Amino acid sequence: MMTGSGTAKEMKMGYAMAAEMPGGAEVIHRIEIGDIIPAAGEVVIEHQAIGVNFIDIYIRTGAYPWPVDKDLVLGSEGAGIIAAVGDGVTHLAVGDRVAYTLPNGAYATHRAINADMVVRLPDAIASDIAAAIMLKGLTVAYLTSRSYAVGKGDTVLFHAAAGGVGLLAGQWLKSLGARVIGTAGGAEKCALARANGYDHVIDYQSQDFEEEVRKLTDGAGVDVVYDSVGNDTMAKSLKCARRHGTVVNFGQSSGAYADFQIKDLAIGSLYLTRPTLFQFTSERDWLESASADMFAKVADGTLKVNINKRAPLETVAEVHTALAARQTTGCTVLTV
Repeated sequence: MMTGSGTAKEMKMGYAMAAEMPGGAEVIHRIEIGDIIPAAGEVVIEHQAIGVNFIDIYIRTGAYPWPVDKDLVLGSEGAGIIAAVGDGVTHLAVGDRVAYTLPNGAYATHRAINADMVVRLPDAIASDIAAAIMLKGLTVAYLTSRSYAVGKGDTVLFHAAAGGVGLLAGQWLKSLGARVIGTAGGAEKCALARANGYDHVIDYQSQDFEEEVRKLTDGAGVDVVYDSVGNDTMAKSLKCARRHGTVVNFGQSSGAYADFQIKDLAIGSLYLTRPTLFQFTSERDWLESASADMFAKVADGTLKVNINKRAPLETVAEVHTALAARQTTGCTVLTV
């Protein structure tokens, strides 16, 4: 493989897992890829580990726009070693251990990517850990600082507490001094959430989370609600926020919340925001500082990363099916 600067690492032929067209997990299939020559400003990464996230399912099903007509390589976070460097890239070199989060392209043995979206990994952070937390951990970073600045004494409701983002959020929020309430489905997931920072966990399979939040807050509601579930929860999430409280909708695993009207916020003069991670990671300074802070939290034990499933890249269709059915907890990592 050659690059604009003539710097490269020998690589084998590789493959990617692509969605032939929008649809179910069955549209995912293997495609062969050869040498990739990085354009100016790009690097080529040889993946060692790849994260799996709900946004991959949103994109696969067509809930989000496709940038190509067919054979879209899915995947939004990964970690590995730089195999080639394009012209103009000065902050990274062949052989560097790196990680990134960016929509599409990660389900592959190797890929080209804009070098400004890549961060170097500290020695203390293994590639599988990095692949598990780049999207999920940086999501928690912006949720707790930019969407709503959580402080000591705040009371927080976080849905999907036993998921990959939720388990990191429980620990992160606890380190900020918040009182953390979570929702999860079933006794096993509730126990897992409690072991990861949550003070109270509501089992949505047997309890009404709105009623439970009101009991836990003496009717006042929480300072902020973080909702990535969407249609199944948003109407009640709005009712869980205190007067002048904030509701952050950052996903739609149960589908988009279609019944919202702006007047719904009048219930408590509420603030509502719908952020997306990639609006933040496109800011290089934020990406570097937030990543460094996140890696430091992992290194010092503030964050314990729960990788509860590892699977070969070629089995990603099965992984999608399990994730969509809410059969997983914590983080899932694909191995190459």
